[in-house]
Amino acid sequence: MIPAVEELHPLSAFLRPWFPAGPPEISRLNFIARERGLVTGSGAALRFVAPSAGAEGYEERAFLAGEIATRPGNRHDLFNALIWLAFPLTKAVLNRRHVAALREARAHASAVRGPLRDALTQFDECGVVVAGSRPELWSALCAHRWREVFVDRREELLRTTRFLVFGHASHDALAAPFVGLCGKALFVEVDDPWLHLADEAAPAALDARLAALFDTGSFSPRDWRPLPLLGIPGATADNEGPDYYDDRRQFRPARTMRSGSSPGSR
Repeated sequence: MIPAVEELHPLSAFLRPWFPAGPPEISRLNFIARERGLVTGSGAALRFVAPSAGAEGYEERAFLAGEIATRPGNRHDLFNALIWLAFPLTKAVLNRRHVAALREARAHASAVRGPLRDALTQFDECGVVVAGSRPELWSALCAHRWREVFVDRREELLRTTRFLVFGHASHDALAAPFVGLCGKALFVEVDDPWLHLADEAAPAALDARLAALFDTGSFSPRDWRPLPLLGIPGATADNEGPDYYDDRRQFRPARTMRSGSSPGSR
């Protein structure tokens, strides 16, 4: 079921501007895309269309024809469309890199997706941007020092860090959140003025930086860090209490490495 604007999860609140009179229909989404001149990874004009039975997959169809397969009344696809509107530059770069990696694999007659495509897919579906001016808080999150960040340094976290859910599958899941819901996070260091932007302005101000980050270089799923979404302040009223972070179903300790082992060893 597609949520009404007042039913959007707090972590989806920055998408509210696209819900001026309830969930937008595909015609409305296309009007906004045309008005803003949005394009996909090839520079093709972006259009939200019904899925087809053609040979091209989602990414190739988007790249070649500018067509974003969007099922009417489908919550997952609606959130995908809304992220295209909120982060058009980043989504276009992800689309271009997906198709380039796919074509390279075909040129080598390889059926293996490879770490780059896996990483791009994971971020596209479940990515979370941790944007902040305190890299040490990010380091603590990476080390699974959950109570330190979310309890002991909560006030500092609220002043210096914002969490933007990029992954449309995560927004879909947040419409009916469950214990253990986790995102794939990356950190972007920002200055204080960005931290004070209104919710609707924050994605646009971050979009070019994210697009530049993804434009080149290699990525693998190991580049993303697990982030329990319901631990983010404001994600649920339950996490106002310190004891909430004692639940190891969500807030797992960092793995203890065996003696003699090293990262990446098997």
